[in-house]
Amino acid sequence: MILKGRPDRIHVIQGDCIVTDDASVTLTTVLGSCVAACMRDPVLGIGGMNHFLLPGDGENSERNEAERFGVYLMELLVNGLLKRGARRDKLEAKLFGGARTMQGVTDVGAKNIEFARRFLDTEAIACLGGSVGGDQGRRLEYQPSTGRARQFLLPSTAVAQVSTPRPVPARAESGTLELF
Repeated sequence: MILKGRPDRIHVIQGDCIVTDDASVTLTTVLGSCVAACMRDPVLGIGGMNHFLLPGDGENSERNEAERFGVYLMELLVNGLLKRGARRDKLEAKLFGGARTMQGVTDVGAKNIEFARRFLDTEAIACLGGSVGGDQGRRLEYQPSTGRARQFLLPSTAVAQVSTPRPVPARAESGTLELF
């Protein structure tokens, strides 16, 4: 999707993947517990970004199903680069996101980070860094042609607290009811 008025900026939404060889393009996204993999061939200046969130709570069968979605988006990014002429042995990546945005529940961000790192290790793609974890969301700008990435941390007050529900007060045995 190209943002109106800014043809040089492409916003990558959750579940999406963009690959470009246009040196003037900056890819942008906003991340909470989601992870964005920014990948490129530094020799050709071809690069891209995906944005994924593994669904489910990470239990055995759900985890396998959820990771298929992550594998799909990671392979979409790698294959998109290869189709434009990138060489697999030259690929380099940076990872962003994976914040713990909800206290008191499963750390989905950590599961997304662990998956992305494992994928890069398995595929022998160099991970040059990035910024993952923490409790703050991020707005990210990535220039695929140069590999330059900038992040802007979002206020940590955006992190939700999940609390235990308060007990419902006991009902009174007797009393009067007045209707207005």
